[in-house]
Amino acid sequence: MDSVRLDKWLWAARFFKTRALAKKAIEGGKVHYNGARAKTSKNVEVRALIRVPQGWDVWEVEVVALSDQRRGAPEARELYRETAESAERRAHEAEGRRLTNQAMQHPLKRPDKKQRRDIQRFQRQGE
Repeated sequence: MDSVRLDKWLWAARFFKTRALAKKAIEGGKVHYNGARAKTSKNVEVRALIRVPQGWDVWEVEVVALSDQRRGAPEARELYRETAESAERRAHEAEGRRLTNQAMQHPLKRPDKKQRRDIQRFQRQGE
């Protein structure tokens, strides 16, 4: 295979569920190809660096192989290799999110009717 469109490659590599979502992310400037914004019709080349947002994380991957067909996840992972900096940054950010969630005290149960009324009364006082 000589060339594949960027939106098709992102879909085949399972970064997005549909090509429409991949196209929307590319046109929105979220996906960067070799450090610059790209168009959906950009032809992907082997050894290119692509920066892709995935939920809370941002993946920086190097293209290893080209494909325009969506296959299983194990085969899709063979299309790219994540950079070491990206993997380290994602792990660090995930740990930070985990610690932040751990520090927050969640209530053991939902407030009852009297507690809800007290909360609403308190919120109205701030207005």
